[in-house]
Amino acid sequence: TFLELRPDSLRIDSVNPPTDEREPMHQLPKQESGAELISGSLVFEVDGVVRKLAPGDSISIAPNTPHRFWNDGQEDAHSIGFFRPALTIGEFFETLFALANAGKLDAKGMPRPLQLAVMVPRFGDEIRTVRPPWPVLRFVAMLLKPFARARGYRSTMAA
Repeated sequence: TFLELRPDSLRIDSVNPPTDEREPMHQLPKQESGAELISGSLVFEVDGVVRKLAPGDSISIAPNTPHRFWNDGQEDAHSIGFFRPALTIGEFFETLFALANAGKLDAKGMPRPLQLAVMVPRFGDEIRTVRPPWPVLRFVAMLLKPFARARGYRSTMAA
């Protein structure tokens, strides 16, 4: 749930279930991000350093820093995340959640290749995976985007 969405800030209320699956390592080129843990347990890996958060702990991640997080606990983790400035990260999350609700994410929670081909150009200033390297991913997306658009894929659920 978005608690606040302004040009300078997005605050999001999140609940993450326990899982052994870890999101892909990624970075936010132009945004500071972070979270405050309300309950449960979250582990953050930031630029190769692993830090476990307990309720009441918070973390801040500088722009362009590789990171990921996961819930290693036995219960849901409740946190308040933030992104500064917001840019279009709100649209990214709305699209990702809509894809998840429609069953259009793979087992690791990632959009499928043709969906990524249209999302990469749209959200490249907000979020980038570390692997494959950004120039490679951007090039592949450029090649696949016309085919994806012809098949009806759109960069956002509103597009």
